[in-house]
Amino acid sequence: MTDPARVRRHAERVRELVASVVRTQIKDPRLGMITITDARITPDLREATVFYTVLGDAAAEAGTAAALESAKGLLRSTVGKALGLRHSPSLAFVLDNVQDQAKHLEELLAAARDADAEVQRIAAGAKHAGDPQPYRVDDEDDEDEDEEIPAGRDKA
Repeated sequence: MTDPARVRRHAERVRELVASVVRTQIKDPRLGMITITDARITPDLREATVFYTVLGDAAAEAGTAAALESAKGLLRSTVGKALGLRHSPSLAFVLDNVQDQAKHLEELLAAARDADAEVQRIAAGAKHAGDPQPYRVDDEDDEDEDEEIPAGRDKA
C-alpha cells in the first residue's frame, strides 16, 4: 500500500517537471499559451494525468493537444529520470476547462440573483391569507368559568 503523502508529493513533482520542460525544452510551434494546472498520479505510481489550460480558441487547444501528444516521450523520460522510480509513469494530458466552468457558474449565479429579485418584488406587495389572528380567542368564557367555581375548591 502506497503512502498518500508520497503520492501527493510525486504528483506535485510531476506537475512542476512537466511545466518546466514545456516552458524550456519543447519548441513545437503548435504549442500555445499553456498553463499546467494540476497533476494526479495513481497510488501505484504507474499512470499520471496532467491537467492543462490553453489561452485561445479551439484551434489553439487542438494544436496544443497535438504538441503535447508528440512530446509525450520526452516528457515521460524526463519525469521518470527526475522521480527516480523503477517505472516511469505514463502521462495522459487532459484539457482543464476551468474558464468554461467558471463562466457557466457565473451565469447560473446571475440567473439565481434575478430570480431572487423577482421573488422579493412579488413578496413586497403580498398580504397574508386569512385573518391576522387565526386562533379563536374566548376571553368572555374564561371569566365565566372563574366565577362558577365554589369557594374553597381549587381549580383542577
